[in-house]
Amino acid sequence: MREASVIENLRARIAQIEGVGARHGSIPFGLEAIDARLPGGGIASGALHEVAGSPDLADDASATIFLAGILARVEGPVLWCLRWRDLFAPALHLAGLHPDRVIYVEAGSDANVLLAMEECLRHPGLGGVVGEVTKYSTTASKRLQLAAEGSGVAAFVFRRASKPEQAAEGTAAVTRWRITASPSEDLGIPSLGRARWHVELERVRGGNPHAWIVEGCDATGRIGLPAALVDRPAAAADRQVAA
Repeated sequence: MREASVIENLRARIAQIEGVGARHGSIPFGLEAIDARLPGGGIASGALHEVAGSPDLADDASATIFLAGILARVEGPVLWCLRWRDLFAPALHLAGLHPDRVIYVEAGSDANVLLAMEECLRHPGLGGVVGEVTKYSTTASKRLQLAAEGSGVAAFVFRRASKPEQAAEGTAAVTRWRITASPSEDLGIPSLGRARWHVELERVRGGNPHAWIVEGCDATGRIGLPAALVDRPAAAADRQVAA
């Protein structure tokens, strides 16, 4: 416990030096296994984050619901900027993000999405700002990070249908996540179990990458650890998932 406390204090000091969470709070997942690996104990508000799925439709849907679950747990309207309206909005409600909270900005191109994001991030009081883009530059990521820091609003660049090799290099994002579908629990009967995801924290400023198998968002936007993983030693489970 003492060693864990020392490590946590060091992470907090590094985060403060780098400006992560120094002025704004965080959005915890409510799972110690994940929150303990994030400076500030959760998704930092007033910061830029990246979320990606893969070209597979199941992975793309998983990443979308993962992001919706984070936004469902904060107050205020959500601005969702995208090139064209191809998002299945009712699915967001399944993760607790009510349609009345979401304002869609149909921008037509990646460049316009980034401009819309930056403008939206200048307004405090929003629950979050999402921008769906195929790619963006390091300069663009820095501008979004600065805008998020200034308003305290969490910003998310959502790279739908993104391949792992397409991950942006030199980004100013505080975290980078990749979400892919994982087999659900076998119930032993012809039925569907709760969705499971492979959640990979590919990059985190002030911390180390890691990966988990989690159960998909419930109606309040919260994810969970599968019972099979909770029942065995946490350290052993982490090693197996991260391997």
